[in-house]
Amino acid sequence: MATTQTTTPSQDVLTMLEDKAAQLRIDSIRSTTAAGSGHPTTCASAADFMSALFFSVMRYDPKNPRNPHNDAFVLSKGHAAPILYAAWAEAGLFPREDLLQLRKFDSDLEGHPTPRLPFVDVATGSLGQGVCAAVGIALNAKYLDKSDQRVYVVLGDGETAEGSVWEAAHAASFHKLNNLCATVDVNRLGQSQPTMDQHDMEAHRARWAAFGWNAIVVDGHDMAALLEAYAEAERTKDRPTVLLARTLKGKGIPGIEDKNGHHGKALDKKQAEEAIASLQKSIRGGGAKWTPRLPSDAAPAIPNTPDPKAQFPAPPYVAGKDEVMTRKAFGTALAELGKVDPRVVALDGDVENSTYTEDFQKACPERFFEMYIAEQNMVGAAMGLSAHGRIPFASTFSCFVSRAYDFIRMAAIGDNNIKVVGTHAGVSIGEDGPSQMGLEDLAMMTAQPNITVLYPSDGVSTWVAVKLAADVKGPVYVRTGRPKNPVIYKTDEKFEIGKSKVLRQSDSDKLTIVAAGVTLFEALKAHDQLKSEGINTRVVDLFSVQPIDRDGLIAAARATGGRVLTVEDHYASGGVGDAVLSALEDQRVMVDKLAVRKIPHSGTPDELLEKYGISASHIVEAARKLAKA
Repeated sequence: MATTQTTTPSQDVLTMLEDKAAQLRIDSIRSTTAAGSGHPTTCASAADFMSALFFSVMRYDPKNPRNPHNDAFVLSKGHAAPILYAAWAEAGLFPREDLLQLRKFDSDLEGHPTPRLPFVDVATGSLGQGVCAAVGIALNAKYLDKSDQRVYVVLGDGETAEGSVWEAAHAASFHKLNNLCATVDVNRLGQSQPTMDQHDMEAHRARWAAFGWNAIVVDGHDMAALLEAYAEAERTKDRPTVLLARTLKGKGIPGIEDKNGHHGKALDKKQAEEAIASLQKSIRGGGAKWTPRLPSDAAPAIPNTPDPKAQFPAPPYVAGKDEVMTRKAFGTALAELGKVDPRVVALDGDVENSTYTEDFQKACPERFFEMYIAEQNMVGAAMGLSAHGRIPFASTFSCFVSRAYDFIRMAAIGDNNIKVVGTHAGVSIGEDGPSQMGLEDLAMMTAQPNITVLYPSDGVSTWVAVKLAADVKGPVYVRTGRPKNPVIYKTDEKFEIGKSKVLRQSDSDKLTIVAAGVTLFEALKAHDQLKSEGINTRVVDLFSVQPIDRDGLIAAARATGGRVLTVEDHYASGGVGDAVLSALEDQRVMVDKLAVRKIPHSGTPDELLEKYGISASHIVEAARKLAKA
């Protein structure tokens, strides 16, 4: 077991840490000047506590940044990436000369950090997100691994204006994450002007303390004070700790220190030479030799590898007999998956009795985390959990997924293995009205090229979609609905990511109808009526919206004279219709889209499907016209 840092550091240790801080400033200036862009001043303000963290406080193997037992570090203020890279170079992970490749096309030392680098868990740069991911990492360490791993996150004072920071702060306090330690770089200056509270340290302290944190105000350039504050954080057993480090932006850079107007501006060659010369004079040498604090190696209490003998059961639904809500099928399937795969974790936004993740909560209570009505932090925490070996399913109503979309965007950039499930999609939810109707979620998700998007229609396909989502690496979105739908697939039906299903076809089909979710059943009703009129149609269940079954759609379109009709419980832009259009973009086809084209109103599901043009009667009318074209 690793020991806690409680002893008073010697002068030699302080000298070593102060010298390393100066070197971090030098390296940050050199790399940003070589790049011609970057944020040297925000690196300079952070150098002292970064030195303290990397060369005294944190336990990690500098030769193996992916060691799961390392203390975790998240740079929430991602624009300070140069100093993060400098710290790892100083720790010996790669040559210092590599820092001069900052921001170059063929280098992974990008302008803001991404998990392409082995020491980065989540992509940061959209401010206010790193602390949410840190909450997820800390949840994993404390409640799942049950390890002594500590989680350190660095924020800028400007980003504390983001509401997601306070979602995370509240959650960390509620879950008593004493293994989480934040450092806020209170350097007073934002991008364009001073921050709201500037150096009013009592205002900063009171805010964090009000959220239940052990809030410590410290001189961010006093190495001994920083070490004592971090030691106090380790000793604190009932709550998370935040160091509010009063710093000067551009610390150590002559003519720039504590002056506005230099954010995001690299020093020119002359300025850099002068600053580096000044900083080199401050390096005393002769200090202690750095020896890494290595982590412990205890196995996680809850395994993060599945039992190869455990089998996910077949869906318990009977085709042609049962009716089930796809959201209910999701909750039941997730509970069964949780029983056989200890990596699966559920997070919910205080709607578990509607998303039915309450089934998972009952089956696997130790892996269920109530994140309350804070969707940004819920998805951010899922990102952190995914980075540490878990498969998190984060669920809420599909309309509220939009609250967390920037987090999902960053999860796509980082290729985090998160699974987002949106329930209550579309006008088919009925009387709750337009504020509760997710009608843009497919457009949001398919805009990211590496998010798998599944849209199951019945209980069986939803059941399989949950397993497929867990098995595929990377971010996944599963769209489910509110009403009960008939079960149309047998329990042994095979579904694949990137494949659709043809449910009705003949050798004389006049057109193809592509649908998913609730509109699939409207399409089947329309098929029967059209058939009675002598118009045969092919009905395709899209199932996998992204990646899409291009070959299957092309084959169906060619077999039906190039006539395609799409129908969806979604707005016209970015949904099923546009996905099909993109798949058929180089084909000689006619595509007609039925979608919701107005802001909807409260009503019964049947009334709303009819009113907004996506019911069976509208499909029949559109199909008649298209068949004659």
